[in-house]
Amino acid sequence: MKKVFELDFRGRKIVVEHGELAKQAHGAVLVRYGDTVILSTAVVSNNANILSDFFPLTVLYQEKLYSVGKIPGGFIKREGRPTEAATLAARMIDRPMRPLFPENFRNEVQIVNTVLSVDPDNSPEMSAMLGSSLATCISKIPFDGPIAGVKVGRVNGEFIINPTVDELEQSDIELTVAGTKNAINMVEAGAKEVNEEDMLEALMFGHEAIKELVEFEEKIIAEIGQEKMEYEVLEISDELKEEVKNLVSDELNSALRIKEKQEKYAAIDAAKEKVVEKYTQDNSDLKEDELTELITKVKLVLEDIEYDIFRNIVVNEHTRADGRAMTEIRPLSTDIDLLPRTHGSALFTRGETQALSITTLGALGEHQILDGLDLETEKRFMLHYNFPQFSVGETGRYGAPGRREIGHGALGERALAQVIPSEDEFPYTIRVVSEILESNGSSSQASICAGCMSLMAAGVPIKAPVAGIAMGLITYGDSYQILTDIQGMEDHLGDMDFKVAGTRDGICALQMDIKIKGITRDILKEALAQAKQARMQILDVIEKQIPEPRKEVSKYAPKTVTFMINPDKIKDVIGKGGETITKIILDCSNVKAVNDVNAVKVDLEDDGRVVIYHTNQEIIDKTANMIKDIVREPEVDKIYNAKVVKILSDKGCFVEIWPGCEGMVHISQLAPDRVEKVEDVVKLGDEIIVKCLGYDNRGRLNFSRKEAIK
Repeated sequence: MKKVFELDFRGRKIVVEHGELAKQAHGAVLVRYGDTVILSTAVVSNNANILSDFFPLTVLYQEKLYSVGKIPGGFIKREGRPTEAATLAARMIDRPMRPLFPENFRNEVQIVNTVLSVDPDNSPEMSAMLGSSLATCISKIPFDGPIAGVKVGRVNGEFIINPTVDELEQSDIELTVAGTKNAINMVEAGAKEVNEEDMLEALMFGHEAIKELVEFEEKIIAEIGQEKMEYEVLEISDELKEEVKNLVSDELNSALRIKEKQEKYAAIDAAKEKVVEKYTQDNSDLKEDELTELITKVKLVLEDIEYDIFRNIVVNEHTRADGRAMTEIRPLSTDIDLLPRTHGSALFTRGETQALSITTLGALGEHQILDGLDLETEKRFMLHYNFPQFSVGETGRYGAPGRREIGHGALGERALAQVIPSEDEFPYTIRVVSEILESNGSSSQASICAGCMSLMAAGVPIKAPVAGIAMGLITYGDSYQILTDIQGMEDHLGDMDFKVAGTRDGICALQMDIKIKGITRDILKEALAQAKQARMQILDVIEKQIPEPRKEVSKYAPKTVTFMINPDKIKDVIGKGGETITKIILDCSNVKAVNDVNAVKVDLEDDGRVVIYHTNQEIIDKTANMIKDIVREPEVDKIYNAKVVKILSDKGCFVEIWPGCEGMVHISQLAPDRVEKVEDVVKLGDEIIVKCLGYDNRGRLNFSRKEAIK
């Protein structure tokens, strides 16, 4: 039977419907937020691989272009692989939910959000997060929710929950925050150099709204929620735990204190492998499946022991594996101009993490076209992040970027986008590519630092340098420790990965993921303050390498000139079937095809703006002059030098005062005396002076030689 639940949420209605759609899913709700409609479903497998070392959770966010009245582009005309926006939305839902499933739960869970209708002013992503939480909570799936998320903006100093598109354009904060009623457990933000105190207030403001949504969910769950399923777990005896602990604790304790990454990991693996081999040999008489189960238990115990020793070292001994202080950054080094033919390149190394970033400048017409649900249809600044397996000394899959690469690229792009000059200030499409060459934690923040330097090296007039740092959190009992510049192990075994990027004046981007149920205001405040201190140190290093953007772009980058013409003249510049602009490009560039790599690029905007690109300034100037000649308007009563280009013996002649601008000199206007035949006065190709008489009633331009020679 269909049930409907309503909430008046900050002046807008949220409606949740249950019992009519997708009834065979284990949990399903239809969420309506304004005209945005999302179907969220949750399904769990009855079988579990209890010997697996991970929880098989899949969260999908399926964009349907019919939801915004669009037909997909391309030849196939149906939705294909997820867009980057859809991938990021799915990650945003996954991250606050994943830590709240039972640690030993191994049944496969799939949460699918189908976007059916989109009102841009009512966030489909936040609607899908609410739906995902509800669909899971009302199902038989064990889950320690509910959770919810909101977007926070700030306009004229006032915080706004789930701002509209117009409000976001005016906002200096674009924050997404998610959590339970007790604490925040996921943050994603872009900001226009906002200070730490204001960002903390925005987070807390968002959490207050989350509490309202969670309370709404709890009422729904109380009415229609199912009893939670029983699930199979791998039982490990206390005797086995104690036995393994006695065998390996000392070796793991020593291995975890080794500073160099590869040596540390090798020592940890060797200590674990020795224990596994012992149990394998001592129990060789067991059946294969029994031995497999025993070894799985041993490996899980080993992981727990490593986890426990690591936390004790950090929290109780106040010691980090590489000997650093809790607020200390690893050694930094920088370099620029490594690649002579690229438009800008920079290398940033922090300890054993290294990013090489390359900036490429292109014409505005080379922007990225977006075929998605957003109102934005194109993007002129992009940051792409690549994480090859060799960066961690491993082999692995190579192919299309995965969710992690897309997510890290989006974070770096969000941070640097805050300082990118406007299209009017710098009329280029800008692409930054970050190649991770070595990784031991926080490669996304290294990408921001390297990307910032490569932009400045390329001559992009960014508003201020940007640096990023990753903060960690280690809890042990009732105590905790915040770490600056976390390594891979501190991320893997820790409770929080809190990335903060910004300028000297404030924060440009935030991202936080945690593995515990939530963190408090005090921890957030302390982490933000510690991150600011680290950011200033990194900016000192960046500015020592390159203090400001170069005044000129690389000689290999396209130069540019921009000017305005009368929009009504654009058709004259283009010509019939593109004939005129094609001839200009070919003649000026001395090439045979407009798509030749050496051809000048010309962007003609609807408002009359003309942007010309080429590496050779002379070619740019020649192209600009030819276009200006076409659109230039002759001035009435002004004298011009003209060339005779056509003769009509008994009527007059046509003259050209500049390329593309022709007019008629009537036979009566050729000389002060009567002229019987045009050729008696002028011949084809003659250079003469003429006076502009203006346009006749048929729009034809007329000149007079008689008036010019008076």
